[in-house]
Parts: sequence; C-alpha cells; structure tokens
Amino acid sequence: MATPKSRRSGIDNHSTNRPEPFTANSPSDDLLLYTPAEAAHRLQVRESWLRKKAAARKVPCTFLGKHLRFSPADLAAIIDNAAQPATGRRPRRKPTTTVRDRDLPPPPQRSVHAHRDDHTSRGSSPWHG
Repeated sequence: MATPKSRRSGIDNHSTNRPEPFTANSPSDDLLLYTPAEAAHRLQVRESWLRKKAAARKVPCTFLGKHLRFSPADLAAIIDNAAQPATGRRPRRKPTTTVRDRDLPPPPQRSVHAHRDDHTSRGSSPWHG
C-alpha cells in the first residue's frame, strides 16, 4: 500500500511530524494559497490565534469569497511584522496610588499606650449596669 502524499507538494505526510520550514523562495509557491490550518501549521501557531488575528485584520490574509486563505507573501509578512528585538527583562511596574486613595482622609493616629480618657472612674465600661 502506498503512503499518502500531500496533494500540493507530493511530499510524504507520514515521514515526519514536524511542519515544513517556511520559505517563500519556491517559484511554485506564488500560485499556492494555504488554508488557516495549513498556514498555522507552517507558522507553528494555533489555528484559532491565526483566525482571530485575520478576522480583526491584524495579519495579512486573502479572502476568496467567504473562504480565508494565506499566500506565502502573507506568511512572510506575518513573520516580519511579528519579529521584535530582544529587550531583556521588563522593569517591574511601580505601584501607583489611585485617585480614590488620595481622596480619602488620612487614617486616625493610633497608639498602643493607654490614655487617661480611656477609662471611667468605675472601670473601663461606660455602661452602668
């Protein structure tokens, strides 16, 4: 029994589980459009992420009627736009006070030492009874 071949590239699909590396240099790639699943597989991202970005027009894509497709140029642009230089660790955010904190009155000054006015002459309770 023959092994299944990809209908687009003629490559044996069961020979490796890794996605094909993306290269936009192949002359036959100019005529090729990828489905969202194929494009996500080639970009090594989740299909849901790619569909959300395409729906929000955050990544280049092509619509054939209602069908979403990605050209090799679209995939190259997605890679180029996503490339960011390494910046090291992000600095910690300083805690900021909110407007509500500034509008509140300052807390009362409290002390652990007893004051003379804390007790009545009959004991510590102001209630008679």
